[in-house]
Amino acid sequence: MKATSIEIIEILKKAGYEAYWAGGCVRDMLLGIEPKDFDIVTSAKPEEIEDLLEHTIPVGKKFGVILAIQNSHHFEIATFRSDSGYSDGRRPDAVIFTNAKEDALRRDFTINALFYDPTQDKIYDYINGQEDLEKGLIKFIGNPEQRILEDNLRILRAVRFRNALNMQYHPDTYQAIKKHVHLIKNISTERIRDELNKMIMGKNAGRAFEELFEIGALEILIPELCKLKGLAQPPQYHLEGDVWDHSIKALDSLTQEEIDPNPLPENPPTIALKWAAFLHDIGKYDTFAIKDDRIKYEGHQEMSAKLVKKILTRLKFPIKTVNRVQWLVLHHMMVVPILEMPDSRRRHWFLLPEFEDLLEVFRADCMGIIPLDLKEYEQIKKLYKHEIAHLKLLPKKLITGEDIMKNLKIKSGERVGEILSDIREKQLEGKIKTKQDALDYLKNLQ
Repeated sequence: MKATSIEIIEILKKAGYEAYWAGGCVRDMLLGIEPKDFDIVTSAKPEEIEDLLEHTIPVGKKFGVILAIQNSHHFEIATFRSDSGYSDGRRPDAVIFTNAKEDALRRDFTINALFYDPTQDKIYDYINGQEDLEKGLIKFIGNPEQRILEDNLRILRAVRFRNALNMQYHPDTYQAIKKHVHLIKNISTERIRDELNKMIMGKNAGRAFEELFEIGALEILIPELCKLKGLAQPPQYHLEGDVWDHSIKALDSLTQEEIDPNPLPENPPTIALKWAAFLHDIGKYDTFAIKDDRIKYEGHQEMSAKLVKKILTRLKFPIKTVNRVQWLVLHHMMVVPILEMPDSRRRHWFLLPEFEDLLEVFRADCMGIIPLDLKEYEQIKKLYKHEIAHLKLLPKKLITGEDIMKNLKIKSGERVGEILSDIREKQLEGKIKTKQDALDYLKNLQ
């Protein structure tokens, strides 16, 4: 991708235009972080970019932005511009194509307004961005209040960058954020969701959400989470603090790879896994009770799952993600009982495609508790690895859902899934060995 981005810059420069890497890729390069993408800025107008490059899409042509596809990679190429007013708190009312310096001055933070010419190894810094990068400062360019009024999402972006890059705020930037935090109500749900996902998947995720609470943003975005602040836990089991503290520790544990050198799943945590770990106890506020002189949260997993669906649906998460997080939260108390289950039932759980994520939620839950006790997690993980190695050698399912619907003359639904699961368990027990055995079993259900 990097090499292809340089090819594009060379094409633009050979045609007589200025062309540089811009924004995050330059910032990350200077921080020693491998850039994930390479945005390009140029003096070429959108039509000129389209003429020079073979495959382009006019994703934001009226704002000077063209998407180029080259060597199967995607690049945003933007014409140098200055903006004229932001009446909707997001998009400029009009754009004026201009030069590199004016383009830098219209951007959000000084550390995001650096340009770099990879063909000459030269940095263009019009706003002292390198100096702020060295000082570790998140600082709005120009008037911080004006920058926020132009695009209200910059409040959340400031929080994300500050924590992901482990920096501090310039005092004027922080005061402007605090003053205008109420403006996040104007941001579209989709943009809020995307920004929160970037926070939860980035470094220092727990601290980012702590900060959202401190500046008053979390009360607007996910008020249900704020109720966990100060919510007491049984002192004999939880010395880490309140339910909020526990949830933050659970979330942060998913980025502490040194704690488990062989995690399950082996791939990096997904968005669904991160949200499940963070929200697994969100129902404790509504189920708090004192019985027999002890704090209890009976049924909190069901309440948590209900709230998860409400929150993630409100934030317009994909249905698949909502269902995944809800399932993990609903069943996060089911891991320990697996140790006492009959072999066939335990195998049923181990074969679920979501089980590895469920085990990780359990680990995160354990990691969120002081004193730390991972004995049950390690025991279940060892058992799972042993069992799954054996189970993978077993034959595949004997019949399909279509077989069940056809033989029993029933429609698709939960009943089909229950029968499939039942037949699979009996197969693992050795009670059903062939497809004919399975079909005979179906006949007995008619």
